[in-house]
Amino acid sequence: MSNPHTETVDKYLEAIYYIAAEGEVVRPSRLAYWLSVSAPTVSDALVRMKRDGWIDIGSDRSVSLTESGEHTAASLVRHHRVLERWLTNVLHFDWATADIEADRISSAISDAVIDQIDASMGSPPTCPHGNAIPGRTATYGILVALADLEPGTSATVRRISEVAEHDAPALLSMLAEHRISEGTDVMVVKSDVGPNEVAITVGGVAFTLSLEAAQRIWVEAA
Repeated sequence: MSNPHTETVDKYLEAIYYIAAEGEVVRPSRLAYWLSVSAPTVSDALVRMKRDGWIDIGSDRSVSLTESGEHTAASLVRHHRVLERWLTNVLHFDWATADIEADRISSAISDAVIDQIDASMGSPPTCPHGNAIPGRTATYGILVALADLEPGTSATVRRISEVAEHDAPALLSMLAEHRISEGTDVMVVKSDVGPNEVAITVGGVAFTLSLEAAQRIWVEAA
């Protein structure tokens, strides 16, 4: 039986959930970078979380959630993503601001309130960035990274990686500035950009993205 979780435990559980959901192996060094804390701080926290039944630590130091840890992490992520959807759909915040505000208030809102907010919106399958709300399945088809499309290919933006949201928060603001959101049609174009850039057009307006950002934007090809 896991012990009652603290705010610190919650932050670690969410980080592990998000990183693992993107297919990455979760390691202490990755958590230190994600949470902006020192390696010894992470090591001490992981020892306590393993003792309390939240995580398992492999022989290669990889970190995974136990059943209890997964359940709690999914609940935390559900709070955040439902609030993001409410802040954008109902209160009309841009998605970068919604992400920040949801992070501030999610821990203060009960499951009962989240359930009511969720139901009032018709139980959407994803957050505004296209990431599935835990317990639901996103409705889009096969996705590919925007960076992998050939010039001249049209596609529809479906998902922004949670890792990209965290590692490059300016990406959300930049996408909002160019009116790119879930469901936006884009086209990769030929351009004299550098090897680490991708040129796209949105509504006839051309601009470039870093290759790293384009690798974290998932699209459904037309």
